[in-house]
This record gives sequence, C-alpha cells and structure tokens, in this order.
Amino acid sequence: MDLQAATVLLQWATGGLFFLWVTTRRREVGLGYGWLMRVVYLSIAAGSLAVGLRYGTVWGREGATIGLIIVTLYSLVQSVVRRRAGVSGHRAEHDRRSERVAAMTGIERGERTAPATGTEFDPRLDLLGPAIGLVGLVAAGLAAGGPAWLAVARTVVGAAFLGAVSDAMLLGHWYLVQPGLKRAALVELVRWLGWIWPVEVGLLLLPPGMVSVWNGTIDDSYGGILGWFWGASALTTVVLVFVTRAALRERYYSAVMAATGLLYLAILTAFGTDLVARAVLSGA
Repeated sequence: MDLQAATVLLQWATGGLFFLWVTTRRREVGLGYGWLMRVVYLSIAAGSLAVGLRYGTVWGREGATIGLIIVTLYSLVQSVVRRRAGVSGHRAEHDRRSERVAAMTGIERGERTAPATGTEFDPRLDLLGPAIGLVGLVAAGLAAGGPAWLAVARTVVGAAFLGAVSDAMLLGHWYLVQPGLKRAALVELVRWLGWIWPVEVGLLLLPPGMVSVWNGTIDDSYGGILGWFWGASALTTVVLVFVTRAALRERYYSAVMAATGLLYLAILTAFGTDLVARAVLSGA
C-alpha cells in the first residue's frame, strides 16, 4: 500500500477533530481548548491539502480536505461568536467548587466571570469536519493499493489511533489552564486509545502486513530491523496506555502531569506503530 504525506496529515486532522468532539460534548472544557484544537487541526489539514495538490493528487481526498477546512472554520467562528454563553458544565463545576469553598471556610467567593448570555456553542458542529474527512480517508485508502477493504480499514483506524493519542496529550496540557477540570475527560481519551490499539495492530499484522516482514516474505531493506522496531513501538504504546491509566488513578494533581508526560512518549510510539508499518509495506 502506498504511503502519502497528505493522507497521513488528513488522518491526523480527521481523528483529532473527532476526539475533540468526544471531549467537548461533555460541556466541561473551556472554550479556549476548542479554539486551540481547531486551529491546530486546521493547520494540519491545510498542510495535507498543500502536499496533496503538489504531490500525488487524489481528488476525492483533496476535495474532502477542503470541505473539512470549511466546516471546521465555521465551527471555530461559531464558537467565538457564542463565547459569551460560556460552557454550561464548566460554569456548573465552578459554582459547585465555589460553594464548597464557602462552606468549608465561610468565605464567599465572588463570581469570576460575567453571567452567560445568548445560545451556547453546540459541540455537534465539531462532528462535521470528521464526517467529511472520513470520505477523504476512504478515497485515500482506495487509492493506496493492496486489498481495498484492508487499505481503507487501516487508513480509517489509523486516523482514530493518531487522533486519540494526540488529543489525550494536548488535553493533559490543558489542565494547566483549567486545573479544576475533572479527570474523566482525559481518562476517556486514554480508554479510547486502549480500545483502538488492538484493532490498529491487528489490521497491520494481516497479510500483506508486518507478519510478512517478520517471516521474510517482505524485505524491509534493513535485515528485519524495522519489523522488530515496529513490534517494539506497538508493544510500548499499549504499555504506556496502561501506565497512564494507573497514574490517573492517583489523587494528586501531579498525577495528571505525569500522565501527560507518558502521553508524550505514547505519541512517539503510536506514530512509529502506524507510520513505520506503512513505510515498510509501501515498499513491498
């Protein structure tokens, strides 16, 4: 199967935007997190479009990328326009914590933000980009070569894999901005990563896949080293998932920062799991 940078970037943007919705649908994370994530993935999608138009254009993929950029820009603008309404879950948690502090100390805390006005941003808008991006990923998978169903499955699952680990790491950093955020949002992303991992690895093992590299049917041009490097990356990724979940069970706030550090490593091993396999198999 062919490996194209435009496809990888579209996978990253589509998966990242989908897991942005997974988080924003809780209505607990501040609006700034959504703004940050949409800008990040808009930039990645724009890079995908630029690379795709310059090298190996697949019009179904490029058309979907344009659509993803347009609807994500729309979501971003809507979020900014409706910022005065705030986020209902965020406000409720702030009020709950303020009441708790007042009850414990007898000190009333003043309202830090202006009262909400207008209609709150609808997180479902964040699903428009991934829905369109999915069409582009199917087109990219069909153009990648090899068994069509397997190429499409690897492309779509790879998008979810890369998006989950990236969003988990970025959300971990957001706790520095919003320390009162419940850990459930981060735990959910890490849990998703754990669920996707066996599907991602299983699809990459199916022939023609990494098993063929291990048994010598496919030559990785490095005497099998890349095959074992891939295996180490895949195994390390799932180990990091379990260790991260264990860290998040600790009550101390520093556990969130420890989990974020582990997710930094997980991004490296997750990208190694996906991209090394694709690079090796593209040369088969």
